[in-house]
Order: sequence, then C-alpha cells, then structure tokens
Amino acid sequence: MALSNNITSLVNFIAILCSIPIIVTGVWLSSKQGYECVSLARWPLTILGLLLLLVSLAGFVGAFWNRQSLLALYLFSMALLIVLLLVLLVFAFAVTRPDGGFDVPGRGFREYRLGGFSAWLRNYVEKGGHWEGIVSCLSRSSVCRRLSAGYVTPDQFFVAHLSPIQSGCCKPPTACGYNYVNPTMWINPANPGADPDCYVWNNDQSALCYGCQSCKAGLLGNLRKEWRKVNVILIISVIVLIWVYIIACSAFKNAQTEDLFRRYKHEFV
Repeated sequence: MALSNNITSLVNFIAILCSIPIIVTGVWLSSKQGYECVSLARWPLTILGLLLLLVSLAGFVGAFWNRQSLLALYLFSMALLIVLLLVLLVFAFAVTRPDGGFDVPGRGFREYRLGGFSAWLRNYVEKGGHWEGIVSCLSRSSVCRRLSAGYVTPDQFFVAHLSPIQSGCCKPPTACGYNYVNPTMWINPANPGADPDCYVWNNDQSALCYGCQSCKAGLLGNLRKEWRKVNVILIISVIVLIWVYIIACSAFKNAQTEDLFRRYKHEFV
C-alpha cells in the first residue's frame, strides 16, 4: 500500500474515533432532565456522529483498498459534515448566549425569566403547540417527585442547588412569599401579586407550576446549560476533523500524483 494511502487510512481511523464521543454526547444530551420531554434538537449530534462514522469508514475502506472514487466521495462528504457541524455550533452559540437566570437573595438556587432567553427558544415553548405535550410529559416524569425525597426542612431546601427545570416547575416563584411545607407543597402566599405565576401555582402534584412562565423558562435554562457543555465537545471535534480533512486531502493528492507517475513510468518503459 502507498504511503499516502496509509496516511489516509490512519486519519480516517482517527475520524472514526472522533465520531464516538459525538454519538455518545448526543445520546447523553437526549437523556438529560428537560430533554426527556423535548423533541427540540434531540438527535442532531447523534445523527451527525453516525454520518461521520459511516463517512470515515468509507474513507478507510477506500484508502485501504485504493478505491479512488470512494476516496473522492469521502472527501466531499467529509467537507459537507464539517460544514454542518460548524453551522450547528454557530447556531447553538447564538440561541444559547442569552441567559434568563437570576440569583435569588438567601437561596442556593437561581430562578428564571422567559424574557431573558433568545427569541428562537422562546418561540419554541410559546408557539406551535409544543408546550401542552411538554407539560403532560413533565407531570408524568420524576423531575419534581425526586425533590421531596431529597429535602426535609426549609433550610435544606433553600440552600439546595436545584436544576433550572426544578426551580421553575416544581415550586412557586420566591417573590410570591409562599410558606414552605415540603419541596412541592406551598401555602399562604404573602405577596401573590408579585408575579402572575403566583396565581398559577397549584399544590396538585400533577399540576404544580407546570403552567407557569417560570416553568417554560426553567426548561429553556436546562436546555441552555446542557448545550453549553455540548458546544465544548463540538469545538474540539470540529478542530480535529478539519485537521483530519486537510491531511486526507493532501494524501489524496499525493495518491493521484503517485498514480500518474506510475502510469508515466509504465508508458516510458
């Protein structure tokens, strides 16, 4: 096998290894709190990771068995996948840059305002009929039920580091002045006019604050938090893939040069 083919095989093996963390990250992201009830961008990373795996395997096979047409298809497909990853990365940064969270005095958790998130994310939960299905899913999930098992006294709960979706959906806004009974039961609000969500809160365990604006904001807070982690993996993956692609292009050109040289030598002899 020519040296250029060996190099191409090696870099495609690296690309295959890169596809694994992308696939794993996509599966991990889809299993996180909040994503379990949201179809928004649930599988783009997993799909891109699988496509990258298939393309890299095609490049590996093409280099190992010296299939020039397969290598050319591989280079085109790899360039397209890199562009798609870059588009996904830029899009993720753009829609997750605004943060609707704010600190609450005397509390270990943050609360969230829907207006603090990007318009694209707000539109997802406010329009298109998505929210009814999300509420139904949240009421069946254990997101809020787990709180009652984890905290007993008010002091324990008030210093807890709740997830955005727990903060927004499982309790009323702090400004309402509700009195704590347990993490998902609150009574006698001292300031019910402080926030429209104060009137939406319901101690019914199937309702809670699932109809609140704060719940929509908490869901978006969860999505933003996880996507910011994913962005780091995307950046690393894109850098490695660009490096792999440049090397593969160079090796492909060398392979064509070697092939032309062999033909010229054969004709000359």
